[in-house]
Amino acid sequence: MGKNAESRIIGYLMKNKSIKSVVIVFLLLFGIQTNAQGKINQFDLNGKRTGVWKKHYTNNNIRYEGEFKSGKEIGIFKYYSAVSSKHPVIIKTFTANNDIATVKFYTVEGVLESTGEMQGKNRIGKWLYFQPDGKTLMIEENYENGVLNGEFKSYYKTGKITEFLNYNNGKLHGNTKRYADNGVLLDDLNYKEGKLEGLAKYYDINGQLIYTGNYENDEKVGEWEYYNNGKKENVNKLKQ
Repeated sequence: MGKNAESRIIGYLMKNKSIKSVVIVFLLLFGIQTNAQGKINQFDLNGKRTGVWKKHYTNNNIRYEGEFKSGKEIGIFKYYSAVSSKHPVIIKTFTANNDIATVKFYTVEGVLESTGEMQGKNRIGKWLYFQPDGKTLMIEENYENGVLNGEFKSYYKTGKITEFLNYNNGKLHGNTKRYADNGVLLDDLNYKEGKLEGLAKYYDINGQLIYTGNYENDEKVGEWEYYNNGKKENVNKLKQ
């Protein structure tokens, strides 16, 4: 917009005494000023952020940079640590038709830590977490509205599974299994709303059963069988 056109619009609005007009004049003046400084950090006529925005920390390092349209983030946003602006610690990729963003978290050195989707501030869907090399998968989990829901898997650096868990509304629910680094099953448990419930089996590093029994409301109940070298040698009957 040329200066003459801006002057005519501002003059017209100043004759109009409404608060809205005064606000628009302010925003226009602010837009003119920022336009002269490189067309960043601007507002549109509705007072919403538009175009390229870039903010800094008090030490002048970049805090974030990205583009807005009618107050909504679009495209790629980069967020930095106050320590360094060499590599973003968070990269969010926004879409125009919803409020879901694909997110990647990095170390200050630029090594990928995790990736997944967010809706607002809530994690949703599948999230992946990586070993310190930024490539080898370490954890795979699922979210619903920011809460763990569904399967959870963790892995050794070798790629073999460490744990297999199930969550419901943020609590352990259903079958869980834990493995040694050689792939041997160590325990096979069941949960209900975060508490041990039902049959449980515990194994040694060689995969032989050590003991087994049932839980009820996180407490051992009924008969518990104990094994030595795979052979049953004792039964402990608990009071109910």
